[in-house]
Amino acid sequence: MYENNSIDFNAKLGFICDMDGVIYHGNKLLPGVVEFVDWLRTQQKQFLFLTNSSERTPKELQQKLERLGLDVGECHFYTSALATASFLKAQAPGCSVYAIGEAGLLNALYDAGITMNDVNPDYVVIGEGKGYSLETLTHAVNLVIRGAKLVGANYDLTGPIENGITPACRALIAPIELATGKQAYFCGKPNPLMMRTGLKRLGCHSADAVIVGDRMDTDIVAGIESGIDTVLVLSGVSTRETVKTYAYRPTLITKGVGDIVKIANGEGEVKAE
Repeated sequence: MYENNSIDFNAKLGFICDMDGVIYHGNKLLPGVVEFVDWLRTQQKQFLFLTNSSERTPKELQQKLERLGLDVGECHFYTSALATASFLKAQAPGCSVYAIGEAGLLNALYDAGITMNDVNPDYVVIGEGKGYSLETLTHAVNLVIRGAKLVGANYDLTGPIENGITPACRALIAPIELATGKQAYFCGKPNPLMMRTGLKRLGCHSADAVIVGDRMDTDIVAGIESGIDTVLVLSGVSTRETVKTYAYRPTLITKGVGDIVKIANGEGEVKAE
């Protein structure tokens, strides 16, 4: 059903890769990842791990991969937290926010010159994290009612974990939207702003890049709307059955990132199972 000759990986210059469900599940490295990263390096491809997760800083993501056996420089990571901070800095330099999230989000906001304010902030910013509770949710609702603008770090509804799924930013922000009647603006994928930043960091044009992800509703639509060839891997959230429910389709579907290396090396036909 899905042909393996729709992308010439050897001709591509840059690779944008999601992390959760593509590189790892929780604290488990997925099959074929080591071979894929080795191939990127030996072929001198530019690559960037572009994750919608807002919890960890690039340094923490680098250290996590190191613990899992992958040595990847900190410069190869860009997160929805950084995209959110960049957006707010461009929109309202020196603004203040009430933020619910972890170190990745908070550090990115601080580094962008944005201050924390739980009394009368310009924005309420929501990411994922253990600080989310009925108390913080209630406070966020009332701040938005009083005029703070609502921003979400990413558009993911769920995220993959080792034993199932976990609610992600869009699920966590939904109660605030319902209670206030306000719609959030999401900064992560599939927002084209994040994709353009990724291409700029890679130093290549959209026609010379590939995006690899496990989600039709963020990774694949982000690539399609940015004019980038897309690879859906079936090692995360989306399945062959869920693909059929969307009006668009990826350029290629594979079981995992290891298949990209096999296709590039001409090791026979690779099809999604």
